[in-house]
Amino acid sequence: MAEKTVHSEELGDIVIAPEVLEVIIGITTAKIDGVYALRNKRFSDRLGKQNEGRGVYIESTDDKVAVDIYVYLTYGVSVPAVAAKIQKEVKEAVAQATEIVIDEVNIHIVGVMTEKQTKPALEDLFDEGFFDA
Repeated sequence: MAEKTVHSEELGDIVIAPEVLEVIIGITTAKIDGVYALRNKRFSDRLGKQNEGRGVYIESTDDKVAVDIYVYLTYGVSVPAVAAKIQKEVKEAVAQATEIVIDEVNIHIVGVMTEKQTKPALEDLFDEGFFDA
C-alpha cells in the first residue's frame, strides 16, 4: 500500500504512510483482552520459529483497504469473540485517528498460548524500529 492522501485543502495534502496504520493497528490489537501477541520477529524467535513478519499487513486496491492481522491468543478465550472485537476496534481506531475506512479486517489465529507463558511487554510485540514509522 502506498501512502494515502486523506485530506486535501488550500493549504496542502495530508498523506499517511502505511507504517502509521500498521502501528495503530498493532497497538490496538495488542491491547485487546485475549490477545497474547502479534506474530513478529522477536516473538517468533522466542518460540524458536523463523521470522514471519510483523503480524500486520495492509493491502489497498481500487480505493478499498484490507488488513490481515496474525495473532496468538491466550488459551481459554472465545476465538470468535476476540476476533470480532479485534475487527471492530481496529476499524474504529483507524477511522478515528486517520479518517481512513478499512473495508476488511481479516484475523489469522497463528496459535494459542497457555497461561504458564508470560505475556510479552507491548514494545516486545514489534520488530525493532516498528515505532519509528
